[in-house]
Amino acid sequence: MMAVFFIGIGLSSVLVSLTSNPVEMAISLTLIGIFAAIYHPVGLAMVVEGREKTGMPLAINGVFGNMGVASAALLTGYLIDTSSWRTAFALPGIISIILGLLYLGYLRRQPLPDRAAVMPGAGKNGVVTSRTMLLRLFAIILVSTAIGGLIFQSTTFALPKVFDERLATTAPSATLIGWYAFVVFSLAAFAQLVVGYLVDRYSIRTVFVVVALLQAIFFALMTQLEGVPALLIAIAFMLVVFGQIPINDVLVGRIAKSEWRSRAYSLRYIVTFSVMASAVPFIAWVHAGWGFNTLFAVLSIAAMLIFTTVLFLPGSTEPLMRSARAAE
Repeated sequence: MMAVFFIGIGLSSVLVSLTSNPVEMAISLTLIGIFAAIYHPVGLAMVVEGREKTGMPLAINGVFGNMGVASAALLTGYLIDTSSWRTAFALPGIISIILGLLYLGYLRRQPLPDRAAVMPGAGKNGVVTSRTMLLRLFAIILVSTAIGGLIFQSTTFALPKVFDERLATTAPSATLIGWYAFVVFSLAAFAQLVVGYLVDRYSIRTVFVVVALLQAIFFALMTQLEGVPALLIAIAFMLVVFGQIPINDVLVGRIAKSEWRSRAYSLRYIVTFSVMASAVPFIAWVHAGWGFNTLFAVLSIAAMLIFTTVLFLPGSTEPLMRSARAAE
């Protein structure tokens, strides 16, 4: 499926570069979205498979993904300026196809793994023995995922405009604003490594509670700031917003059996991307009516909702994992 992802998204991107009307463009972009949707349920399941400590691997995976997002605008702008918008689709598409073919070649040289040997307790490593606890954990994951998706999309989408309004004296041009946003996103992506390290060594509940509380505090502070202080607090809240990304993925990896893990990740990201799609009109509505001060106040309340939800997590999932394995 990962080969299908690379080759499919690459071919779709090349098709976009060859379009000549809006209908062809819409179809080609839809194909990109369809093939892109393969990655999270398949790729994340591959990342955590066979691992006891999944926080750091998921964090490293997230850093690469977010650095791709952070550099996408710069790379696209460069290709458009030096060539054309068609090249901005065709070149990454060709690279993706080559990666897919190389991955297929790699797979052909590898023996098929004995799944039971690769996965300790494969097929029977479910974390929870109680259906009630399982439903409780998934409810917490889905609620925090939905609210976290709204916060993530709101902050990443609105940040350049926030800088435009709040950093008028230090960022007088669109180019400089773009570079400020790129630097903030790049720095924030590496917060996932810190959080990944922490969740591998401490209670997920404790780490999650601290991250959510810091989000609420920084968003509340942002309602009153301009200039350099606003830039510093923006870096701070983006650090904890990006830092939350691997936490839910670690939870899913711990509580889902290996044969259900891809479907669990699929459900999580359906919720994430559905909520993220509604964030853009939400931001526009709030900003047009009340400005960014109100938006950050709303985001602070949203972060407090995550904080409250996470308090219902058990102190640790490790005892549940051990009891489930012992029972089988």
